[in-house]
Amino acid sequence: MQLGLLENISVIPAYFLLAISNVCLYNEYMNEIISEITLEEKLHILADAAKYDVACTSSGVDRKGKEGFLGNTRACGICHSFASDGRCISLLKILMTNHCIYDCKYCINRCSNDVVRTTFTPDEICRLTIEFYKRNYIEGLFLSSGVLKSPAYTMEKICETLLLLRNQYKFNGYIHVKAIPGAPDELLATAGYLADRISINLELPTAESLEKLAPNKNFKTILNPMGKVSSTIAAHRLAIGKDAKMERSSGNRYLENSIFTGNGIEENKSEIAPFTKKEMLPVSKSGESLTRPFAPAGQSTQMIIGASGESDFNLIQTTQKLYQSYDLKRVFYSAYVPINEDSNLPPIGTAPPLLREHRLYQADWLLRFYGFQADELLSEERPNFNEQLDPKCDWALRHLDLFPVEVQSAPYDMILRIPGIGPRSAGRIMKARRYGRLDFDTLKKMGVVLKRAHYFITCQGKMMYHIPIEEQYITRQLTATNSRENWQIAHQNNYKQMSLFDDFGVG
Repeated sequence: MQLGLLENISVIPAYFLLAISNVCLYNEYMNEIISEITLEEKLHILADAAKYDVACTSSGVDRKGKEGFLGNTRACGICHSFASDGRCISLLKILMTNHCIYDCKYCINRCSNDVVRTTFTPDEICRLTIEFYKRNYIEGLFLSSGVLKSPAYTMEKICETLLLLRNQYKFNGYIHVKAIPGAPDELLATAGYLADRISINLELPTAESLEKLAPNKNFKTILNPMGKVSSTIAAHRLAIGKDAKMERSSGNRYLENSIFTGNGIEENKSEIAPFTKKEMLPVSKSGESLTRPFAPAGQSTQMIIGASGESDFNLIQTTQKLYQSYDLKRVFYSAYVPINEDSNLPPIGTAPPLLREHRLYQADWLLRFYGFQADELLSEERPNFNEQLDPKCDWALRHLDLFPVEVQSAPYDMILRIPGIGPRSAGRIMKARRYGRLDFDTLKKMGVVLKRAHYFITCQGKMMYHIPIEEQYITRQLTATNSRENWQIAHQNNYKQMSLFDDFGVG
């Protein structure tokens, strides 16, 4: 496949909008891999097929440029994310192939679906990445894939791509790769040494749901490599003098022993040995790449929201257990978009649970940085969040016996749990009250969101307004305050794949 089409890419502003209606593939070619199409058409198909893979985060790795190589990872991350210097940055997010031997009921690329199938070669992915990077369209690569022939064969092709990109094309930029569960350890180890972040998708929060909706997958083949990746990252962190676990907020206080059972997540992760360099494939002739840290940007996973019947409590229980046992950098949530007809799935036309997804991300933040536990936020009796309120407000309304809180004297961990007050403003309150009395105007200047916080705090023994401390009343007020924002979240189209040429109204 020649790269001549990319030579004139600067004069094709609608590159990603290229129609393939003239490619008549819906006959004897259906579900076969089509190779007799242009690189543009492949890119259109495989970039669109990647839109359901969620990965919106900062990279968490800081690697300077290197002589003779292209790119770096300084303040770099992945699409729709913000770097440490405030920049919104992007990467090429594609599937290596949308062909798949599995028949996961929720997936558009399942083997029983009639969709156009195609595959990038490793060299095509490398050339696309380099050409887009040179044009300043991207700062890195996000590479996922369907399962072609077998997990081992697919992972081998992914590793071949990464080897070419790092060694032959001298790409030093950010790479996030989705590993294939069931692949051999040597291939997973190789991918970890060549990529900056590695992900293994959990897909669903319970073993029962996975068995029902993804019969070709099981928790063992997902969690065992996840444990090995986690152990290897920890070993490398210790080797360079860092703590084995990722740095997190001091407000985070996970339980040492799991209190959760029945979600299928193994308890013996600590016994899983890390990958060894003997297990990996040679990554360069000189051996230089062996000095690379293993997945320096950490490990993440993804769960689908709304395809199965788990409650929010089930989801955040599983999330907390993943953070405890596997020290993940992030757990991503993907609102299920009904695209397949199946009796076990919501019917086509059902709105994706975007607002629920948003609330789960907020709850995830509370677990990681605010010291909350899953069983504090929800319970078996109240297993779901009020979607009209953020989880912190929802928790506060369920615990009105703790409020109002006097900001002049409350301890830091309690200040941090007040709706409208985050770690930064909580720290400012702790410093400022050493030197004088606080009032509501001062709190506003510190960044406190008083439209939420004023229901739950007092300054010098007085509330901002005379209001009843009553759950239904405060719920109505907060719901009315957030109604416009909630509507916008619930109706956004955030599962659309980002185009390299659309500005989405930013300009």
